[in-house]
Amino acid sequence: MQTPLNLIVDVGNSFVKTAVFTKGELVVKKISTHERLLTTIDELLINFPEISQGIISSVARVDQGVVRQLQSLLDLFILDHTAKLPFKNDYRTPQTLGIDRIALVAAAAVKYPSRHALIIDAGTCITYDFKNKENTYLGGAIAPGIKLRYRSLNDFTANLPLLRQQNPKDIVGDSTDNAIHSGVIYGVQHEIDGIILEYCHTYPDLIVILSGGDAEFLSKRLKNTIFANSDFLLEGLNHLLAFNKSQ
Repeated sequence: MQTPLNLIVDVGNSFVKTAVFTKGELVVKKISTHERLLTTIDELLINFPEISQGIISSVARVDQGVVRQLQSLLDLFILDHTAKLPFKNDYRTPQTLGIDRIALVAAAAVKYPSRHALIIDAGTCITYDFKNKENTYLGGAIAPGIKLRYRSLNDFTANLPLLRQQNPKDIVGDSTDNAIHSGVIYGVQHEIDGIILEYCHTYPDLIVILSGGDAEFLSKRLKNTIFANSDFLLEGLNHLLAFNKSQ
């Protein structure tokens, strides 16, 4: 008898991540544009015919035709604010909580149920989400991500160029380009380190997980002890699928 596989679809602001899990383990992951989503999923379904169910999470608008086609191909769970959660949610406006943040907290709740956990997701935005050792989610913070900071300097000024992110050569920028790199990257670095320290003052046994598209880039620059896991959101979605199907 073949082991059933789960299809995970995470539709972000910039890209779509699709993954296949079995028994809680990541088998394969693909990153595609929104336009190639169906093509990518078709390829996965051909390569993994054991896929029987899936979950889709979206922070961007998804073509409903894509959703309907997925529903015709497998047992699809659409993540929304009515989903059952493996943690207590004390967010004051739960209906406004991003489902990507819900998935990240779910991963922490399952993996570290008895630990204070701060989950930092470094993508288009940098989100900070905290759940305590009682597995209660309390909230967090939202800040502009690296690419947003570069883009805003170009969008809201007359003469500053739009640059691709890179590590600054020095904290002292000796040209406009180098000054932008210094301002953006050191700014993000010290913001994250500072927020971690603020949490550690109150929760000294805190575990910190860094995820998202810029996790690898940032993990090499941060002073605090962190666990970098760029697949943490996908793991959370897989946990949510299993949790809701078991209820």
